[in-house]
This record gives sequence, C-alpha cells and structure tokens, in this order.
Amino acid sequence: MMIRKDIDLKAPLTDAQKQMLERLKDRPAQPDEDCPELTAEQLSQMVRLSEQSREERKKQTVTLRLSPKALQTARSLGKGYTSVLSRILESALTDAEFIKHFL
Repeated sequence: MMIRKDIDLKAPLTDAQKQMLERLKDRPAQPDEDCPELTAEQLSQMVRLSEQSREERKKQTVTLRLSPKALQTARSLGKGYTSVLSRILESALTDAEFIKHFL
C-alpha cells in the first residue's frame, strides 16, 4: 500500500519528524510487493553507466527525411522530441515482426 505525504522541503523538521527519522535510521530495508528484492540474474544485468565505454553511450548525428505530418507530431512532443524519436526507433528496430510489416 502506498502512502503519499506532501512535505515542504523549506520548512524546518518538526520534533515528530525528527523522532521518526531517528527511529528509521537503524531499521533495515525490507522488500515488499511494490519494491521486491532483486534476483541474482537481475543484479548481474545491471551495469554502471560509468563502466560503459563512452563510445557505447555517444549518440550519432544522422539526416533523416520525415513526412510533414510525422515531423509535426514529433515536434508536438515538445523539448527533447529528438530523444523520444531515438527511443522509438531503437524500440521498433528490435522487433523483427514490426520491421517486416514495413518492408
């Protein structure tokens, strides 16, 4: 169950909040259904970005011809639309059936 609380980060902590944080300080983290413990396989798939080579992370500049409608739709996504287009292309290009549909 998720509990939402709004906290004013600029306001000083109340005595009750300080006491709660003090009690939680030594309490161990416990996985639950919202945040289950990761399996060994999941942990092995994680890689620090700093460990990836810079070339693996570097985006390449290309020229791409888009229809006016596609460009208008992409631009309507707002700032960062080229990054969104990149993620869409990356996702689509990993799906062989999707690619076959357009060949």
